[in-house]
Amino acid sequence: MDLESLGRQMTAWRRDLHAHPEFGTEETRTSAFVAATLRSFGIDDVVEGVGGTGVVATIRRGTGNRAIALRADMDALRIAESGDRPWRSTTPGTMHACGHDGHTAMLLGAARLLVEQGRFDGTVRLVFQPAEEWGRGALAMLEDGLLERFPFEEIYGLHNTPGLPVGHFQTRPGPLMSAEDNFEIVLKGMGGHAARPQLTSEVLVAACATVMNLQTIVARRLDPTDIAVVSVTELLTDGVRNALPGTARILGDARSFRPEVSAEIERQMRIVARGTAETYNLDAVVTYTREFVPLVNDPAMTDEALAVARDVFGADRAGVRPEPWTASEDFAQFLRRVPGCFALVGNGTDSLPLHNAGYDFNDAGLVPGARYFAALCERRLPVP
Repeated sequence: MDLESLGRQMTAWRRDLHAHPEFGTEETRTSAFVAATLRSFGIDDVVEGVGGTGVVATIRRGTGNRAIALRADMDALRIAESGDRPWRSTTPGTMHACGHDGHTAMLLGAARLLVEQGRFDGTVRLVFQPAEEWGRGALAMLEDGLLERFPFEEIYGLHNTPGLPVGHFQTRPGPLMSAEDNFEIVLKGMGGHAARPQLTSEVLVAACATVMNLQTIVARRLDPTDIAVVSVTELLTDGVRNALPGTARILGDARSFRPEVSAEIERQMRIVARGTAETYNLDAVVTYTREFVPLVNDPAMTDEALAVARDVFGADRAGVRPEPWTASEDFAQFLRRVPGCFALVGNGTDSLPLHNAGYDFNDAGLVPGARYFAALCERRLPVP
């Protein structure tokens, strides 16, 4: 199949997936679609149900005893899609707002290239992962025996990036994406009538003060040379228009690249919450959890990925990203166990941000992504 025809087919796959998004661990239609498509290429070794709804396919060539893995994520987000594109989500309140539909289509395209044209000697594992968005899918596959049942020595993945031109590629050795910690601060007091605040120990003013004080953690309590983010994303109370609340919940997340920084963020957050609550004569309960680990690329594998990308994308379109990205990625769990490289490919300078209700994957990026995956296999599993 020529690349133009493959591009049309990948676009059709991607738009079908976009129209039928499924949340993490619920990707039953998606995984069935992936498995059926892989089998249609003549791949017989396709295993479904890995880690719940994951799919792993294996392609073997020659007599080589080395194996590498290529990974794509499949899940969507609980976001109601805006816009009127013909392939918009048909599932109310759920959409592919992060481009996992495109990542899945890219890996399917790479599978077809490897079956029809691939020159490699060894084993390629195609890993279609569920539940990336909430940081559970990689661990679920690993706990289901991914490395024991489908062993491999290296692993590679991609993510689209709004703001980077289509046809451009970036990665970096070492830390590329941050850890993500989640937190909840619950303030408890006594609510009452809005006309009589002096008779209450209501929590809303204290919650607002806590939100502002949390901003001092990064600005004033951490080493300025460390990269960190603390974001409050929700403030919820049990109050109504004419009643002062007695309980407030402050939720959010924190990003960092070193365990020491994560630990210090948690320590300072507890100090801020306790101190602010005491000032307002309230009780505070802090829950702090670590959801994603930092994504750290292997330097040697990153050099290999860049060499392939310069051939596929062009020497002037593939390079080292100058700074890490404070988004988080479940692929990091694989890299804690097996060396590899995660990379970023352009979704266009006019693309809306990830996790935006109007976002859409740019189909012009499908063929370059598929070619990159296939070329990686040929470089890392060379024919003698």
